[in-house]
Amino acid sequence: MDDRHRGRVTKEGIRIHEAADFDGMHKAGRLAAEILDDLCYVVQPGVTTAAIDRVIEDKVNAAGAKSATIGYKGYRHASCISVNHVVCHGIPGDKVLKDGDILNIDVTVIVDGWFGDTSRMYVAGKLSRKAERLIQVTHDSLMKGIEAVRPGNTFGDIGHAIQAYVEAQRMSVVRDFCGHGLGRVFHAPPNVLHYGRPGTGPILEEGMFFTIEPMVNLGRPETKVLADDWTAVTRDKSLSAQFEHSVGVTADGVEIFTPSPAGKFHPTWG
Repeated sequence: MDDRHRGRVTKEGIRIHEAADFDGMHKAGRLAAEILDDLCYVVQPGVTTAAIDRVIEDKVNAAGAKSATIGYKGYRHASCISVNHVVCHGIPGDKVLKDGDILNIDVTVIVDGWFGDTSRMYVAGKLSRKAERLIQVTHDSLMKGIEAVRPGNTFGDIGHAIQAYVEAQRMSVVRDFCGHGLGRVFHAPPNVLHYGRPGTGPILEEGMFFTIEPMVNLGRPETKVLADDWTAVTRDKSLSAQFEHSVGVTADGVEIFTPSPAGKFHPTWG
């Protein structure tokens, strides 16, 4: 039987993976996280986002892996790099980073058929106080969402944990984009919303794999997509930040597939 069809599927279309599948996801997630670790020494004022993307593509190839994004719906790059008020899906190009720019770098690799998907924030040069607070709240909201992952809880519990925390900090959660199921495919059910009501949505079960990737704005939550059909920006030009982990539901909680091996998941760490 084709591995991508192995395991049970819930009535909502969510695949329930087997215990052995966790190993594949850990390997893919580790490579993606290692690549992001190495970028800590690349992101500097004066560097272009295209140059960062070339480093990422070279590292994917050197590992004998594949980029999930190159060729995906016509996309031509090994990463999405979203700077300042770009919420997500920023296209690498000739933009030169300036001192104080913040950026999210999102990488997805394929290792032995498994997809490792993760993103984190970086700063070029000196981090401003308001950007530092936005990054911290966004990171902490991701971890609060992950803390809600365990069998018997619902996807609404995850979204509510994120939304309640972010809004208590007087920031907003983007509603136009969400996390997603993954495994031997890039995107699969469910849609993982970063807002919601407790007790709503599908029930979490052991063996579900998905991303949690809250996008948080300093201003209002509304976004718009630019003419390139990829780049999403805040409508009010406020700063935006995002962190993403791929996770799997275990018998009694959650495993994170994409932790930073070097402890550099946050730009002020390490």
